[in-house]
Amino acid sequence: MELIFDQGAPGRRGSTLPRLDVPEDLSSIPPRLRRRQPPELPELSELEVIRHYTNLSRRNLGLDTNFYPLGSCTMKYNPAFHEELARLPGFAELHPLLPQLRHGGALTQGALAVIYETQELLAKLTGFAEFTTQPLAGAHGELTGVMLIAAYFRSRSERGRRVMLIPDAAHGTNPASAAMAGFQCRVVATDAEGNVDLNDLRAKLTPEVAGLMLTAPNTLGLFDPGVRTICELVHAAGGLVYCDGANFNALLGRARPAELGFDLMHLNLHKSFAAPHGGGGPGSGPVGVCEKLRRFLPVSRIRKRDDGIYFLEYDCPDSIGYIAPFYGNFGVILKAYAYLLTLGDEGVRRVGANAVLNANYVRVRLHDLYPEPYSRYCLHECVLSARPFTQYGVHALDLAKGLIDRGFHPPTMYFPLLVPEALMIEPTETESKAELDRFIAAMRELAELARTRPEVLKMAPETTPVGRLDETLAARKPELAAR
Repeated sequence: MELIFDQGAPGRRGSTLPRLDVPEDLSSIPPRLRRRQPPELPELSELEVIRHYTNLSRRNLGLDTNFYPLGSCTMKYNPAFHEELARLPGFAELHPLLPQLRHGGALTQGALAVIYETQELLAKLTGFAEFTTQPLAGAHGELTGVMLIAAYFRSRSERGRRVMLIPDAAHGTNPASAAMAGFQCRVVATDAEGNVDLNDLRAKLTPEVAGLMLTAPNTLGLFDPGVRTICELVHAAGGLVYCDGANFNALLGRARPAELGFDLMHLNLHKSFAAPHGGGGPGSGPVGVCEKLRRFLPVSRIRKRDDGIYFLEYDCPDSIGYIAPFYGNFGVILKAYAYLLTLGDEGVRRVGANAVLNANYVRVRLHDLYPEPYSRYCLHECVLSARPFTQYGVHALDLAKGLIDRGFHPPTMYFPLLVPEALMIEPTETESKAELDRFIAAMRELAELARTRPEVLKMAPETTPVGRLDETLAARKPELAAR
């Protein structure tokens, strides 16, 4: 496809503007800031511009056009109706600086009610005492959570607790978030069943440990049956247990993390609760806490008076303070609120059940060709390995490129690091059996191709405008200007 700068011709226009009806006076602009030559911009009609960008959009593999089994990311379908709700003028045109109560405060009551009720719904789903919806992404929620842990131990004058334990099957952002909050990170091993190694955990529960960050289910797609024991061990050592809830899609309506022993957690509204995920944002990572951590939550906090009026509370002396401007990513919160109201209790339960069913269906249909590192039922995603094909010179990356030629977005590759040649597949609950069967057929075809004609896979993708790139070179020496 031609670059837009290669198109057009002098004199073409995509807009009609009225003639200048005021004197053109540039004297207030210093000469050094004035252009000596007009900008070299392409001259195109509106139709040419529309066609160019529409054609570009068709080159992309997105959830609206293709199956997108990106493991650990929960790329589920986002109902268009909820997008329309988020664009309602009363929400979309609401300025965050409008007063809460006086002089037009009625305009903000609806938005404050949405946030308040979303927090209440999340608390009901998870069992926690209170939520804040301010964190702007999942990793921001993690950072907020470990800041709350730090504040808790400061209030107890236990400043020596500077170590955060993180299993090697956790999300990769966990150690980064803990380090940003000033903790030292130590890794806890995974046992032969894909669970936290309890002996290793016991050995590392020293008096300097502040807590454990546990991804539940973990990045192997597995739920640790010893989760209550893990929480009891950490609590007995004086620590807190943080639940990374990025994989909560599998547990929706089925398990409440607070009842399993967790002290706090974050959720990803742009994953489990069907606000769009990907494309650079925005996200939302609400954090829920148990009763003893409530006083440390960030400000401001939305409260509801006895007369039904919502307001913001700032007088919270033990709070960790501000972590985001205003109230978080309100549009994302609104979509998640609509999603929960649309589904109701029974619908939420079906989401979790169908997500688990779809992942296990893919796992069972493929594990004869793509072995599982841990042979047991998975939850929301299955992790398979492309290692058998390395004897033919074919790797997970080659299979992923082959999937693109067959109309599928590749799954997550080479993660978790525990699994060689990992392929992490998360179909979510929104894909039909027919679509999963198409994907399974493509994966089986690629396995046969890897065995019989591996050189073909080395050339993939061949149906895209740009063929296979040297990804290492592209990362280190990117070409950011058109030639």
